[in-house]
Amino acid sequence: MPKNPHAKSVKDVITHLGADANSGLTSAEAKKRLKTFGENTLKRKNPKSIWIILLEQLLDPIIYILAGAMGLAFLFNEWVEGFAVLIVIVITALIGFFMEWQALRSVEALQKIAQTVAYVLRDGSPKDLKSRFLVPGDIILIEAGDVIPADARLIENQDLALKEAVLTGESNQVEKKLEKLPSETSLVEQNNMVFKGTIVERGTAKAVVTATGDKTHIGQISTMTQEARKEGTPLEKKLNKLSQKLIWLTIILAVIIAMSGYFQGKDMLLMIETGIALAVAAIPEGLPIVATIALARGMVRLSRKNVIIKKLEAVQTLGETGIICTDKTGTLTENKMAVHKLVFHDKEFNSKDFDNPDSFKNDEVFTRIVEVGVLCNNIEPDAEKKTGDAMEIALIDFAEKVGFNFDEIRDQYSEVLELPFDAERKIMATLNKNKDKYYVFVKGAFESVIESSDSILTEEGIKPLKEREKWQELSDKIASEGLRVLAFAYRESNTEPDKENLVLQLVFIGIMGFLDPPREDVKEAIQTYKDAGIRVVMITGDHPGTARKIGEEIGLLEPNSPSESVIQGNELTDMENLSEGEDDRILKASIFARMIPRQKLDLIDFYQAHNAIVGMLGDGVNDAPALKKADIGIAMGIRGTEAAKEVADVILMDDKFTSTELAIRQGRNIFGNIRQFVIYLLSCNLAEIIAVAGASISNLPLPLLPLQILFLNLVTDVFPALALGMGKGEKDIMKEQPRNPDEPIVTKKNWASILVYGLCITVAVIGITFYASSILKLPPNIVNNMAFYTLVLAQLLNVFNLPKRHRSFFKNEVTVNSYVWSAIALSLLIMVVAYYVPIFKEALSLESLTAAQFITVGMFGLSALLLTQIIKRLGGIS
Repeated sequence: MPKNPHAKSVKDVITHLGADANSGLTSAEAKKRLKTFGENTLKRKNPKSIWIILLEQLLDPIIYILAGAMGLAFLFNEWVEGFAVLIVIVITALIGFFMEWQALRSVEALQKIAQTVAYVLRDGSPKDLKSRFLVPGDIILIEAGDVIPADARLIENQDLALKEAVLTGESNQVEKKLEKLPSETSLVEQNNMVFKGTIVERGTAKAVVTATGDKTHIGQISTMTQEARKEGTPLEKKLNKLSQKLIWLTIILAVIIAMSGYFQGKDMLLMIETGIALAVAAIPEGLPIVATIALARGMVRLSRKNVIIKKLEAVQTLGETGIICTDKTGTLTENKMAVHKLVFHDKEFNSKDFDNPDSFKNDEVFTRIVEVGVLCNNIEPDAEKKTGDAMEIALIDFAEKVGFNFDEIRDQYSEVLELPFDAERKIMATLNKNKDKYYVFVKGAFESVIESSDSILTEEGIKPLKEREKWQELSDKIASEGLRVLAFAYRESNTEPDKENLVLQLVFIGIMGFLDPPREDVKEAIQTYKDAGIRVVMITGDHPGTARKIGEEIGLLEPNSPSESVIQGNELTDMENLSEGEDDRILKASIFARMIPRQKLDLIDFYQAHNAIVGMLGDGVNDAPALKKADIGIAMGIRGTEAAKEVADVILMDDKFTSTELAIRQGRNIFGNIRQFVIYLLSCNLAEIIAVAGASISNLPLPLLPLQILFLNLVTDVFPALALGMGKGEKDIMKEQPRNPDEPIVTKKNWASILVYGLCITVAVIGITFYASSILKLPPNIVNNMAFYTLVLAQLLNVFNLPKRHRSFFKNEVTVNSYVWSAIALSLLIMVVAYYVPIFKEALSLESLTAAQFITVGMFGLSALLLTQIIKRLGGIS
């Protein structure tokens, strides 16, 4: 394969490849080359197998501890406890497995793309060939609508223009030429080459294949994508840290209990069983289930809003996001050209003026420029979907928007002949007839049109064209803002002009500036992100002027922002050795233009090195490496390429930038809910630990038996915790700043709250144990039951301790959560069933209690809530 084919002449490239421009390769030669170079396909990473997905659900420290507790239970013939823990492990793994498997199936459905076919010269004649069988040296024939099957050097060109956004991120059509270019020419400017995956918008061409498969530019990006390393999600890291703390807590408690029992001369087997009970109490067995269900419910909620989450933890990572890097074309913009500016004679109009065209619609000059745009145009507006040149489509859309009837204009001016657009001439012209007069309508590059004009149309009529320099400056100014410029002209004739003299002595009308306009809802979304403390950064391969213009319109940049706000890719040559000033400038910049895939990847890496959680939105192959590298990769579902969707964590099925705001809000709510139910579960479990340890050390009757603890952790604790996970969260959550990425799920303040909540419950449990045992002199089994029921009630009421101190006790996010009330009712119902059904009663060692004993239980259970609220209201905890 030739190096830098864009820098070689057509003859040199063909000679180097041993190709024949007229007859192509022979079948025999192509077969030999296919063995040498391989098929024209990109290497794909094998998707996860079902068994790998299932295995990943078990790679969790809490699961390890549960498995250890299960093993000990079986070792000491505690079969009921052992199987109960096994059920927890299975349920947790299956929930995670089915949610991820379902998401994987959705993604595979999105990725079913028909195999492309190339039109190629083989053995002297053109033929259809599956593109995977193309080899370097093949001659391919290209026409409008084709997807380029391989990288190739143009050898013939008829008005060829391509859309290369999938590769470069630039929204404008790229006009193609044949002349060789300097070897250092950037990919964006290699206009004598066509690249695999890009789309032909206009014209025809013949090209010789220079690279196939992984050697193409898209292939190199694909390789870079596979090499990019994905960091673990913040939630995974935080849950792992929490789990590690719980592991150490379990070990320390087990040692303390074993040692204390040994020195007290207690039965060693009894102390080991108590240790198992404490291990069961120390680990919130319900945490994996509740966390998984909360995340899964977030996935389901978002899927209803056209947001597919491929991995459970990605839901919560969205809520951690502090920087959102986004592509421009099609994400922030409509991905179609529109007339953005119009200038004729001494009048200038912007896109906002076109919403109310009545004031200028009847202007003769305005009418004439619209007529030229409609008549010098090959688009059929009646087609179900307009296809063709993007700016011609924009001209038709513009005419319709300002109230002109396309059919009436074309009926009035019948077309006699057309002079197609030519890359050398840079002009398109049509000759039309209206009654007895002939009209030449012309549009094209400003320089070409103004050069062919000698007069100008004004409100006072046709006048000599004297201000050419002024018009040139105006055209340059519009182009510097990133707009594509077209000029318009015409002339009248009583006789049919010769084709050779068709575009001479024209009457200049004016110029239009075209822009891929921003989506209507993006500006509001940008403001929402600003309020939420989230920075939005545009990363595009497009022109810096275009990027700045869009940035100003969507509120990403203030008008007249300093030039430092926009950084070009060629300024980021050495990201590893930046000065402090360069570091600061990159962190403050809002727009990065003319960026190549490697630079996007480096920029994501740069933000992550500065402790930011980074989200990346993109749709093209050029975005894939950055999508994979980002903490949360977000791809577009409609126009997103297979490569982008494959590596992304989230897929927006409606392609709307605003959908990310819904996802981030959901992510923040989920984190808040996870924190609440972790605090709830740990405070309940802490009460169990201290109660069991305290009773064991002080020779009080054991307030809880191992199976009772497991029953509490799996039944009565789980439902309120799950209800907390279902909460809608705080209304003003998108007004808060992003959390520090290093902030753990349970902060020091949260641990203080857990300690107070747990101790208050423990006071109630130890209190009733002491009262029933020492004061009422009740038998140990009754004491145990009263302590057990007190713990159940205190833990259920503990859910009302979770709202922050400044919230009303009677109206807050917990009390308005209908799931919480349902969970409490369900838990109480389960306790009633356990009390009356013999099999459960026997398994849990329950006895019948008197009404007076139940009243005592109620008083001690309620006292835990009252004690906590007193401490909270006095400012002891938040």
